[in-house]
Parts: sequence; structure tokens; C-alpha cells
Amino acid sequence: MKKIGLVGGTGPESTVMYYKELNSKIDEATGGKNMPELSIESVNFRRAWELVSSQQHEELAVYLSEKVNNLVQGGAEIIALTAATMHIVFDEVESNTKVSLVSIPKTVSDEAVERGYKKVGLLGTIFTMEQDFMKKDLLQAGIDVIVPDKEDRELIAKRIYEELEFGIVKESTLQEFNEIIRKMRNVHGIEAIILGCTELPLILSDESCLLPCLDSVAIHIKKIIELSQD
Repeated sequence: MKKIGLVGGTGPESTVMYYKELNSKIDEATGGKNMPELSIESVNFRRAWELVSSQQHEELAVYLSEKVNNLVQGGAEIIALTAATMHIVFDEVESNTKVSLVSIPKTVSDEAVERGYKKVGLLGTIFTMEQDFMKKDLLQAGIDVIVPDKEDRELIAKRIYEELEFGIVKESTLQEFNEIIRKMRNVHGIEAIILGCTELPLILSDESCLLPCLDSVAIHIKKIIELSQD
């Protein structure tokens, strides 16, 4: 089994999910015979978020590239960023490091194609919803991507940053999110919702959401495990 490397800390809650799920799912898949060798390079979340917010993409790419290179030097062969928002500089990090990273947007797009969806909604941070890095693979695959209106985007981003990033899950926030999803379904006819922030699975799932969920964490982890066993 190949050693897995994660660039984590953006935020801590999703990094914990990755660590726990990779261990438990690989243990289960191997009949209790193997758990992964795994390294985590945890970034300074405040610094990374400030670089995204101030559009200092070149500096962000350099910062994340340093983390990827540290993982390579530690023997990691399968490497991934544990935050969708950090994929804003995905291409630059791959170019800087010459490492083929496991992409959240590409794995989510592949899953949407496999399920036969033609129109999906996208929730995430304000950057994920308003920029193209999470959408381009889906659009290239012929899938329409709908985001909430401006007021709802700002509400979702606020709840992610002030609550979910810290593991705070509120029933009132779930109700707000489902109302936004309801509007998107009624107005645009979306068939499913992409959980495009790796903290969103803390609050939304197939059981709690009005529509089927494309859980970016679960889909990404599934691909990482597949590649680690090649």
C-alpha cells in the first residue's frame, strides 16, 4: 500500500474526518489486516485563509507547495489537499511540485457523471461558489452547476466560517441550508447538491438534506484509497 500524504488544517475539523475515515475504511477494506501509513502537513489556517481572502494566490501556492514537498520528502506517494477552497491554486501547486495531486473537483465531477446527473447545486465557501475551480470539470462533463443567490451565498459562507470550521453544528443552520436548497430545486430544477466545502458533511448528508448529496469528503477519500492500493 502506498503512503498517503494530506495537506490539512484548512480546517482542522475536516482534517480529522480524513484521518479517521482513511484509517477505518482501509482497515475495513482489508479485513482488519492493514491501516494506512499516513502523514499530515497542517497549515496555519488563519494564514491560508487570509491569503485566499486577499487574493494572494501566488503566495498561497508557494505556501501549499512547501507542504506538499515536505510530504514527498517524508515518503508520501498519494497526496491530497483536504479543503476544496485550497484548490483555487491546485494547478499552480501541481506545477510547482511536479506532483500529481488527487483533485476534489475532478473526483466529484466523475461521481456526478457516474450517477447520471445533468444539473447540480453547489454549496461551499464564498470562493468556491463564486469562482470556477470547483465547476470547470463539471461543466466540461456537460453538467450544469447552479449556485445560490448572493444573499444565500453570504449566509452559507458565514455559517461555514463561524460555525462549521469549529465543529459547531446547529439545527437552525441545517434548516437555513435546506431552505436554500429547496429554493434552488424549485427555481432551477437541481437534482443533487454538491457539498463543496469539506466541513459541510458535518451538517448535511443524504439523511438530513432535501436532495441527494455529492459529499466531496467521502468521494475524495474513496479515490485516495483506490489510488493507494494500486
